[in-house]
Amino acid sequence: MSSRNELGGAQPALEVTALNVQFHLEGGIGEAVTDVSFRVHTGETLALVGESGSGKSVTARALMGLVEAPGRISSGSIRLNGEELVGVPPKRLRELRGPRIAMVFQDSLSALNPVFTIGQQLSEIFRTHEGASRREARRRSIELLDQVRIPDAARRYDQYPHEFSGGMRQRAMIAMSIALSPDILIADEPTTALDVTVQAQVMALISELRRERDMGVILITHDLGLVAQHADRVAVMYAGRIVEEADTRTLFGASAHGYTRALLGAIPNHRVAGNRLVTIPGSAPQILGRAPGCAFAPRCAFATDQCGVDQPDQFAVADGHVATCHEWKRVQNAD
Repeated sequence: MSSRNELGGAQPALEVTALNVQFHLEGGIGEAVTDVSFRVHTGETLALVGESGSGKSVTARALMGLVEAPGRISSGSIRLNGEELVGVPPKRLRELRGPRIAMVFQDSLSALNPVFTIGQQLSEIFRTHEGASRREARRRSIELLDQVRIPDAARRYDQYPHEFSGGMRQRAMIAMSIALSPDILIADEPTTALDVTVQAQVMALISELRRERDMGVILITHDLGLVAQHADRVAVMYAGRIVEEADTRTLFGASAHGYTRALLGAIPNHRVAGNRLVTIPGSAPQILGRAPGCAFAPRCAFATDQCGVDQPDQFAVADGHVATCHEWKRVQNAD
């Protein structure tokens, strides 16, 4: 991992400010993403973590300009190397996807077209964006497949997605995502449904490519083990908001939000035989009809009466560490 604290005022590769995504549903307007802000520099990995339904994947799709009706970005800013993406024409977004920002989707089998070979789908990127000849596109595609550790790449180039294992399909997706050397790579649950050994290989590959190509990476996951190993900074999401953000070491060692503390407490401890698995009581709120105050208050061990009434502000816990929690001092000082 790399540290980005020394960058100070350097312009980030990606800057998200007060992003809001709404879904206009039959029962009303639901806030899927609320006032989300973060930065990602080149060469840095930011992890977005939280339970299913916390808003991680909707945030990712908003960054890519892929939020579809009934959803829409209602307000906020997404700046990629200084260029505003919110409100730009669809044609410009299509030009940016691939060369500037790319995404590895969590379900590689659904993301790949089953009627075209892996090679055809990869070559199309070079032919569409760079006008490469058929021969040149094939050569570069095979090189990429080899770079992402797909054995016998020349033969695999002519195979279909169903002929690849889950881990190899994910490697092919990574190859497609990095083909045009984007500044930002979004990896949305990139190890879903893969066995532990393949998970480690895929994450090691992403980290290696980040270093080699100096990409900024947004890792979306619920696996805190992966976060500890591969992320420089962590943003914890709950009910569409970022409730805490810090560098990885600080977040794991001195968390300041009840939700973060609960997530960390639920990590299985394999060193103590017979330990029962810890769960977070209750469930995440629905997108419609959310109660006032902190959304996590009904499930939080540190909640007070104020937490159920007033939405907390974002507090500066320390340099580079923020938490949206009334009781952040008590959380941080708890055993």
